Parts: sequence; C-alpha cells; structure tokens
Amino acid sequence: MDERILKKEFSRDFCSFKPTAQLNLFTGEAEPICYEIEMDSAQSDEINLNEGISIVKSGDSSMLIVSGYGIFLGKKSERLVIRQDDKAIYEIPFFRINEIVIDSRGVSLSSDLIHELCLRGIKLNFLTRNGQPYAMISSPFLTATIISRREQIKAIDDRRGLEFAKIIVRGKIKNQEGLLRYFGKYLKQSSPDKYIKISSIADKLKSMRHKVDLVEGANVEEARETLYGIEGNSGRLYWSGIKEIISGRVEFFKRVHQGAIDVVNMLLNYGYGILYSVVWGAILNAGLEPFAGFLHTDRPGKPSLVLDLVEEFRQPVVDRVVIAHINLGQAVKIKEGLLDPDTRKLIGSKILERLDSPIKFQNKTYKLRSIIQIQARNLVSFLRGESTYKTFSFKW
Repeated sequence: MDERILKKEFSRDFCSFKPTAQLNLFTGEAEPICYEIEMDSAQSDEINLNEGISIVKSGDSSMLIVSGYGIFLGKKSERLVIRQDDKAIYEIPFFRINEIVIDSRGVSLSSDLIHELCLRGIKLNFLTRNGQPYAMISSPFLTATIISRREQIKAIDDRRGLEFAKIIVRGKIKNQEGLLRYFGKYLKQSSPDKYIKISSIADKLKSMRHKVDLVEGANVEEARETLYGIEGNSGRLYWSGIKEIISGRVEFFKRVHQGAIDVVNMLLNYGYGILYSVVWGAILNAGLEPFAGFLHTDRPGKPSLVLDLVEEFRQPVVDRVVIAHINLGQAVKIKEGLLDPDTRKLIGSKILERLDSPIKFQNKTYKLRSIIQIQARNLVSFLRGESTYKTFSFKW
C-alpha cells in the first residue's frame, strides 16, 4: 500500500493516550483514554472570536481563560464548544484540557458540560473582573482522601503546623530577595545607584530569613503574630525594592490588595487571581482542605491553605511577569476603573506562558504549573510525617 495512504489510514484511526486525560474518581490515578481524532482537528481548533470575546490558552492548551458577555459553553461529543448567538466560535477536545477559567460576567454553562468536566477531573474556576476567585467546580470524588485531611487538621495544633508556617515565610522572603537580585543585576551597568540600593535591600531580606529560625512555640497559634511581623517587615522592604526597579516607568507607592486604582497593583491582583485558581486546584487534587491553613488564620470564606501555598509562587509566577511587562514599557489600559480586556488577555497569556516554563526542580525539569502540584503533594507527605518540606526557590 502507498505510504501516504498508510499515513492517512493511521491518522484516521489514531488513538491518543494522554495520562492527564482523565482521573479515576475513586483511586485518583490518571488513566489513558482512546479518542478518534479527525485529520482536520487542528483546523476546527482555530479561534474565530468577535469583539469583546477572548480565549487565552496555555502553550499546550491545558488551561483556558475564557471571557465574553453572552457566550455559552457546552459539550459536543468529545469536545468543549463555545457559542455566541447559537453559532459555534471555538471548539477544543476535552482530552487537551486540565483547567478552565471564566474571567467575565454573562457566561452560561450547560449541566452536561459540568458533568463531563467533573468526570474528567477538569477544574472550572470563576474570577471577578479584577481577578479575584469566587468559585470553583470540581468533582468531590477527586478529594476523597480523608487520611490526609485528618492529618492536616491535627497539624494545626502541633509542631507540624508551626514548622510549615515558618518554612513558608522563610521561602517567601528568599524568593523576594532572589527577584530583587534578578532585576537588579540588569541595572548594574545602566544605573549603578539603583543597583546599590536594590542590593542593599536584598541583603536586608537575607538577614530577615534568619529571624524566622528563632521563632518558637508549641503550635502555630502561639507564633503566628511573630511570623506576621517578620513577613510584614520583609514585605515593606521588598516592595520598596520593586518601587526602585520600576521608578521612572509608572507611579507605585505601596502594595494594595483590594480596591487598587494604580496599574501596578491592578496587574498584580489580576495575576494573583490566576495563580490562586491553579494553587487551589492543586490542593484539591492532593486531597487537602483549602480552608484549613497554617500561616493564614481561619475565617469563613477564606481559603487559608491556598493563601499559604501561594506565597512561594508569587514572585516567580506573577511578580516577575508584571515587573518585566512594566520595564519593557508595554501598554496597560484602564477602562471604568479596571484593566481593559486587551490588557487582561495580554497579562493572562504571559502568566500562562510562565506557568508552562520548564524549570529545574528536585534534580529534574518540570513545568512550573507541575511544580505547584508537586508541592501540594509534598505537603501531604510532610503532614503524614513521610518527608520534609522545602519551598520552591526562585533561581536568579
């Protein structure tokens, strides 16, 4: 048979085996699924979007950020389909997706789609227009590991909780120092005075890490205020360094978490919203309780463990992207007191690109998004007394 005919016949009957395609609801393990893929599937994945609608994809399409008033997300055979006015404007096979983020108001979903996403272990996240997560849909069977949660709750009242909180603060400060040195080295020749100031701040942060080692207590409750004090002082130092790096580009006075009106804080808050959804999903997949943290206090509606685990990834995932965006002089547009859709799309794509970056970790190379999942599972091992926990460190 002609080789071209053989290739065509093989492509028509091709089975794609992807370990992350579907998770067994009871074991939590990935299982391969066989799909028939048409020869022209790539063409049907082309994005045909109208004004006000955007879809931002990670490099491998495993994470989608979808926005656009009046669009409808549904299921068509083995594919996610997005429609507007009953017209399909985008389709993608389910086996390519791990996570979907809805980033605007006025988006409708079918119950069939939600059921399909839960069966496949695909998380569905919802963000406000300024990037704050407010809901997540996932299958409850993916977190049916009660032993890990029991150990997590117990650890709040013993030395494990305190140790983890100290590790988080120490790791966050180390990454703050590392990011300042990373951007500072590019100023050594062009702006020596700035370089000296930034290096001095980084040196102070390095000394702050050692203060964490001196914190003592029977549990995290006894030491939390002291840790908050160290974290707060290091934060003020860090943001003063960031202000030095971006001075002359934009105005930035201090870090504002809610109600920000300056472009730097708006960009940071939006980026953190995307990061929160990734970390939240990793915690659920690891079988942990998102609302039972250690460093951050418990409060109704506050995912304190998500906030704990986010700390070691703020600088390498979000801060680095935002500062680079500003230093390159790229546009940031504000509309009605919020980032405009084009700016959100651009920053969202950069955050996803960063999450897809290959990075050396534990003597192997992983995507940064995979490292987040690994760290959630490392936390499980730590809480069970099976291993130690080390935060992910930013290499500058």
